[in-house]
This record gives sequence, structure tokens and C-alpha cells, in this order.
Amino acid sequence: MKIIFNEQEKNIMDENKTIAELFQSELKSDDTIIACSCNNEIKSLNYVPNENDKISFINVSSKQGRMIYIRGILYIMGKAFNECYPEALLSVNYQLTNAMYCEIDNMKVTSEITKAVSEKMREIIDKNLPIEEVKMTKQEAEEFYEKEKTLRGRLQLDNKEKDDVSLYFCEDYYNYFYGVMPINTGFISTFEVIPYNDGFLLRYPSRKDIHKLEDSRASKKLIAALDEYDDIHRILNINTVYKLNKQITSGNATELVLLAEALHEKKISDIADNIIKRKDVKVVLIAGPSSSGKTTFAKRLGIQLRLNGLKPVTISVDNYFVEREDTPVDENGEYDFECLEAIDLKLFNEHLTTLLSGGEILCPTFDFKKGTKKYNGETMKLADDEILVIEGIHCLNDKLTIDIPKEKKYKIYISALTVLNIDYYNRISTTDSRLIRRIVRDNNFRGYNALNTLQVWSSVNRGEEKHIFPFQDESDSMFNTSLIYEICVLKKYAMPLLEKITNEFPEHMEANRLYEFLKYFEDIDDKYVPKNSILREFIGGSIFEY
Repeated sequence: MKIIFNEQEKNIMDENKTIAELFQSELKSDDTIIACSCNNEIKSLNYVPNENDKISFINVSSKQGRMIYIRGILYIMGKAFNECYPEALLSVNYQLTNAMYCEIDNMKVTSEITKAVSEKMREIIDKNLPIEEVKMTKQEAEEFYEKEKTLRGRLQLDNKEKDDVSLYFCEDYYNYFYGVMPINTGFISTFEVIPYNDGFLLRYPSRKDIHKLEDSRASKKLIAALDEYDDIHRILNINTVYKLNKQITSGNATELVLLAEALHEKKISDIADNIIKRKDVKVVLIAGPSSSGKTTFAKRLGIQLRLNGLKPVTISVDNYFVEREDTPVDENGEYDFECLEAIDLKLFNEHLTTLLSGGEILCPTFDFKKGTKKYNGETMKLADDEILVIEGIHCLNDKLTIDIPKEKKYKIYISALTVLNIDYYNRISTTDSRLIRRIVRDNNFRGYNALNTLQVWSSVNRGEEKHIFPFQDESDSMFNTSLIYEICVLKKYAMPLLEKITNEFPEHMEANRLYEFLKYFEDIDDKYVPKNSILREFIGGSIFEY
């Protein structure tokens, strides 16, 4: 039998062997391999290839490989808890830098608990125990769940899009995880379990080196924002997709939307009040990663400021790029428009200083085709009851506004910080939520299809990690733009776009993963979404002009 391995033909003598069996020497020599791609679909190393399959390895340094690694270490942690503390009600709450923050609802976390679980995890890993996927019909699953009296993976039974139910078994432990899993526990190597706040951190390596734990960099303000929303969702008893879907099928979709939007309005109002309390503030700076809803947030904040007697005036940082010949280049020799040095900081700060001192400026407009500033005679002067609102990727970095006194600035970090989980072990990635938003918006308003969006997403993420995330704790306020119901609305827009990405493209792996993920959510009609909602920035129909 012939397969295509790494774009070269390879003859297989035994058609019934798995990838792990066929490539034993490669797996022994490279311990970063954790799964494989078959015709641009993610498969476990237990996959048995067919004639003319196009196969390549997935290692831990890739996005998909890292997700599989994290999935594996969470599974092992669940098994360890099941053996050491079977009564523990464990939940995986959210991801921090190279760590998952977890809590036990019915036990106080102690160093003795984390030590015992850590030792049991090491024992499970050292045994190289197989992790096997078992698929059942829904009738078989009903009988299984009736016998076992468990909720692990039960949400699959209610999923109309799924014909079967799958669970991962290791010895007598089973659990449900969304996506491909390592084929045995030995694929996981480096980890640490340590008490943290009211729960504990399950730490794992970065993508750079799976044998090394890097220093944790947990933003205290980010954790506070996540905890606040997590607490609210727990109070509402809607902290998992299973519970969210139950609310929708019970006819409570309208109430869900109203509660989520009321929370946003309250938080925006609180931020406006804080700005007013600091009487010296004359510049509001807003930054956040892609598809956070910065534009709508700025407009809604402006309304709240007007209610407090302040009129917002905007300046676009994009009009202050340096001349094209002065633009820095990256390691590939390409213009780096995202770095701070691509901004004419001297002119930008001169104009801000002039405006804050009551002077008038001649406003530039940047011509991106010619790579130069133009002056069309437009001027600006700041009245006593006006306040500058500036949005941009560098707004949390004080170097952008280096000449402006700190007391005159109020910095806001915004992002869609998802705290909703699929179930107690399967969390929803904040990055995935933003990516789905961007896929829909790019198609609706920017002329890009889902393939285009997926192709540039890793580059977008690198820019965020370099220019935005390191400055989160420099903010005066954090605003979480996530809406508990949003994926229920976005799915009908996103799924047809993702479905168009066939397996001839490498991006099919990611598109298929997102497509399958969206199947878990019940639909909510977008007619229930208010016209001023941040979600309207992505689906259209907003009362605001963009």
C-alpha cells in the first residue's frame, strides 16, 4: 500500500498497522511528536492509514499539538484525582500563561492534596498506560450512564449533531475530552501542580521546550476579571455549555441575552464613573487583542461619558505612522507596521501636549498607498468639556504617550475573556471565541473569507503577544467583552464559512475543529441581540456607525 509521508511516496507492507507502529523509530527519536495529520485532518497515532493518504506528524510545538498535550495532561490529572480523591468535584476554570487554573468545589485545596495528586500523575505517566477512545451508540451510552451514574461526557447525548458518544478510557478510568488525545500517558512529561488562590495551577511547558517549565506570569488584574465573570456565571448556574443549552431549550434565551447585555452596560458605566472621579484625566487609552469589540466599546463608553458631562473626541493613531522609508523592518525584511517604532512618537506626543494645554493642531491623515502623511487643513482644539479617546494596540504602553503625565491618562484593557466551559474538564479558549468573531466579521465587512482569516491568525496572535498582552497590568480598568450567549448566535454565520475550507488546505484542520466545536451550541436568533450590542460589530445591524 502506498501513502504520502511528508510529501514523499512511501510503501507500506502491512496495511493493518497504526501510524505509531509504522513509524516506531521516528517516535523514539523525536519525543515532541504527539499526533498526525491525515489529509489535513487531525488523527491520533493509533490511526490506520489508507491507500494514498497524505500523512505528516504533529508535534507539541504546533498549535494543534499543544492542545493535544494539554488535553492529555488534564486527562491524567482527572485520573489521578479519581484515584486519590474520588469524591472531589473538580473543575477546570480557565487558562493562564502555560497553566490551567482549577478548583475543587467541595474540598479545600491544600499542599498535601496537590502533592498527592502530583505523585499519582507521575506514577500514571511512568507506566505508559494506553488511552483508548471508545465509541458508543446513543442507546448504548444511555445504558452506560444509567449504570455508572456519572455526568462525564453526558452532554453528547443531547447533541442533535452527534450520532454517537465517545469516551477515553485508561484502565478503569474514563472521561470525555473534545478532540484527539495522546495514545498513552507516557507522551506527557513535564508538569507541576501547585496551590494557587482558592484552587490550584496545573502547570505545563511552553511550545518552545516540552521538558522545561517557564516562570509563571499571571496577570493579577486579568485573574480578577476572569474570577468576577466566573462567579457571576456560577451564581446564574450557567457555567457550562450543557447548562446554557438547557436554558435555551427551556425558552429562556431572551432572559440570557438581557442579563449578559445588562452586565456589559453596568461595567461600562462603572468605568465611566471611575474616569470622572479622576478629575485630571483628559486622555482615555483603549487597547485589546483582535476582535475584542474595541470600536463598539469606545462608542458605548462615549455615551456614558456624555451622561457625566464629558464629550469624547477621537484621535486615530493610524494617522501618525512614520514615513514609509523610516518604517522598521522585521526579521524577514518586511515592513513592521505593528511595532511601536512605526509610530511617529515625537509628533504624536507634541500634538497631545498641545491639545491638553488648550492649543490647536493641524491634523494629519496618513496615505497608506504613498506611505506619507498629508495635511488637508483639518484642525482640532480640545474644549474644556471634551476628553480624548484613543484606541490602538500600543495604548497600554506608556512609551506611546511618553510626554503625557500619568494622572492625565486612563488606560483600559478589553478582551473577550471566555469563562464558559463545554463541561467541567473541557474549557472554551478565549482565542477561539475571538477567532470565530473575526471569521464572521471578516466575511461580513472586510471581504475576506474564512480561509483568509485562518491564514493570518497566527501572525495576528504573535503581534498581540508582543505588543498587547505584556501591558495588561498597566491598565486602570479591564473590560470583559465576552457574552455568554454569543456563540449561539455566531454559529449560524460561522459554520457555512468553515465548511467551505476543504481538506486540500492545511487550514482544514483548524476549520474542522471549530466547525465540530460549534455543533455543541443551541441556536439563538440574532433578532434578540440589541442594536447597541458589541456582538453587532461582528454580525451587523448595529445602531453605531463604524
